[in-house]
Amino acid sequence: MATSQTSPPLTQEGLNHECQELVSSLPREDGWRYSPLYQYQTVWYSQMALLGMIERQRHFKAHDTDILLATTPKSGTTWLKALAFAIVNRTHYPYPQHPLLTSNPHKLVPFFEVDNYPNNQNSDPDSICSPALFCTHVPYIALPQSIKDSDCKVVYLCRNPKDVFISLWHFMNKRKTETQSLISLEKALDLFCAGISPFGPFWDHVLGYWKASLESPQKVMFLKYEDLKKEPIVLLKRLAEFLGCTFTLKEDKDGVIHDILRLCSFENLSNLEVNKVGKFQHRLQHLDGLEHRLFFRRGEVGDSSNYLTTRMIERLDQITEQKFQGYDLRF
Repeated sequence: MATSQTSPPLTQEGLNHECQELVSSLPREDGWRYSPLYQYQTVWYSQMALLGMIERQRHFKAHDTDILLATTPKSGTTWLKALAFAIVNRTHYPYPQHPLLTSNPHKLVPFFEVDNYPNNQNSDPDSICSPALFCTHVPYIALPQSIKDSDCKVVYLCRNPKDVFISLWHFMNKRKTETQSLISLEKALDLFCAGISPFGPFWDHVLGYWKASLESPQKVMFLKYEDLKKEPIVLLKRLAEFLGCTFTLKEDKDGVIHDILRLCSFENLSNLEVNKVGKFQHRLQHLDGLEHRLFFRRGEVGDSSNYLTTRMIERLDQITEQKFQGYDLRF
């Protein structure tokens, strides 16, 4: 079970002098409009994600039973959270009372770099049920050392960079304030290709977890969004086995896997009342009031072809080929 020191809300007023000096000294990029990004140790973070990540690096103590879900933004994070939560907790909740029917997946599986622990932000972390299930957008190189040194499981889900980019472009434009203009597709592409995106560069993020999965396959499971879409039953079985909660023959016969896939499907989750009209109530100002529906756009493979020109596709494909050359990693 994971533990972390209790910390006060991360607000501008609450920043200590050390953090203020650090943020003010870092390269800054405002091109994504909604929230400035700061480059720290080659990675681009929002201010709150950066400060939360540093706090976790200093104090987070992972336990061998922890489960960490990792993604770049807009790579299927919401879906992975729902699937993992349903798998790990499948014996705890009868379907009519399943938490996913009334709670957004991001509330059930917190981001460890910015979220407090679920249910009670002032509770003792040692009282949380084991295994602790949490998520991160932080690159592998920036994870707390206790995560790397422990036997906790890490599940990484990646997605074709073209679809990630388009999903990110839509998401950031929907989050802009009334006084901000939309970011053009061309400007966003220039930033993304330069590696300037939340928790980017994208390609470095993917490679970090890919290498870790090759070095420690018993600890890091590497999944592709496209494969999960194509063979969901096969990969769900593999995921459950990796997490130490293999589906039994009886569960297989009773259709438990199919039930989980239906529960966590884009169609089902996106049409639930909580995900159509619900909003986040969050201690972080830039997340507070964020509508749940923004996390459900289309969820399709190849949607980027509806927006990118031939030249844009060639540009992204060329960068991907160059970055992944020699690593046997393809989309």
